[in-house]
Amino acid sequence: MTSTLYIVRHGNTFDKGDVVTRVGGRTDLPLSTSGQAQAEALARHFATIPFATARSGPLKRTRQTANAILGAQTNAPELTTDLFLREIDYGPDENRPEDQVVARIGKAALEAWEHSSIVPPGWRVDPQAIIGNWQETFSELGEEQGNHLIVTSNGIARFALAAANAHRPDAKLPTGGYGIVELAPETAVMAWNLRPPATP
Repeated sequence: MTSTLYIVRHGNTFDKGDVVTRVGGRTDLPLSTSGQAQAEALARHFATIPFATARSGPLKRTRQTANAILGAQTNAPELTTDLFLREIDYGPDENRPEDQVVARIGKAALEAWEHSSIVPPGWRVDPQAIIGNWQETFSELGEEQGNHLIVTSNGIARFALAAANAHRPDAKLPTGGYGIVELAPETAVMAWNLRPPATP
């Protein structure tokens, strides 16, 4: 029996020329124009990979990305939402421009987050709880043969690596990017930081 999980990060929520902010779980933005194009590229890319199950976080950007992917499938499963897939809470840095975030926490703290998932001071996140949720999800989906889709955010997706006992310097998934985790017969990260061809 084989069971494979595709973990996808939602598409862009900002376009070129927009003021980019650190969008967390309290900021429910839809996909931008370029984000919709990324979702369409993911849909084309996964069109020939049948999914047995599909989950996303409850935010618009994750549901829109997931629905685009499922819309290109034949006999697509129903999309369900899971609250743990929402996104982390960036505390005082929620929805603030990156220069303000760096000014508050410093470049070193931000780099430690990007590369090692070390939570900066003030952010409201429980890494062990998220890792535990991923492990429970791995166990549950590993009992179901086939391919499985999860669409979430960068802040949540990165902890799937720790849940699979995989440590990578490229923990951050790009918008419109994805990783592949084999769940059965054994849990193993097969690929990470992939993007469909021609994604903007």
